[in-house]
Amino acid sequence: MKINHNDMAKARNMGLFGVTAWLIFMAGAVRASDIDERQIFAELLAHNTLRSDALLEYTANRTYQIADTNGKVHAEEKGRMEFRAPDQKTFVVTSEEGSGLIRRLALNPLIASELKAASGQDHHDSAISPANYNLELIGEEQLGDHRCYVLRATPRRSDKYLFAGKLWIDEQEYAVVRIEGRPAAKLSFWIKQAEFVREYQRVDGFWLPQRDTTVVQVRLYGQKVLSIDHRDYVVRGKARASSETAPAVFPLLGSSN
Repeated sequence: MKINHNDMAKARNMGLFGVTAWLIFMAGAVRASDIDERQIFAELLAHNTLRSDALLEYTANRTYQIADTNGKVHAEEKGRMEFRAPDQKTFVVTSEEGSGLIRRLALNPLIASELKAASGQDHHDSAISPANYNLELIGEEQLGDHRCYVLRATPRRSDKYLFAGKLWIDEQEYAVVRIEGRPAAKLSFWIKQAEFVREYQRVDGFWLPQRDTTVVQVRLYGQKVLSIDHRDYVVRGKARASSETAPAVFPLLGSSN
């Protein structure tokens, strides 16, 4: 029997390729399993502190809308949000449309609540911290350009300023990329159910809110959608600026960023 040495070499190469591919796969699996919830939490808190300290100021255009599930807009308010560290926020309205009643009863109090929270006048501890949440690592996922840890967030107490849901945390920068959830306590008699999504964007090395979407089931009025778009950021940070992640406040009630 004649042995074909070329075939044997090919077989060896294929075998080595298979082993190499398996080792690469296993190396990735080991890296993913090397970290746990406590380490992710610690890294998130440490990075958030550095990012918050580095942020000096920003301005952004905001659009607040309340619409029905068919997309019909009932009220809209646009304006310019300005932040200066450590706790100064101002909002200048540039245009208003739709129901004046809805703007007065829903949108204006929402904006005012954020400004008060920033200045410490209406402080609620809603930070993603061990005092407020238990985190459970449930997987990994690619969100756009960002490889993320996916964690289940369970609030430690019944509090409408906390949420129950999921977090996506960037594996490289330990910044929150996305939050999905619902309030940890009932908001009011009128609101039967609420679910929200908050998405972040990276701007000049800083992570800042991009869009909030909250779907609310209102007693007697049905389902409504509150959306907040954050655009056209102009950011100034310290020389070694990185990013900032907001404490997770249920968007219907306002946010601290």
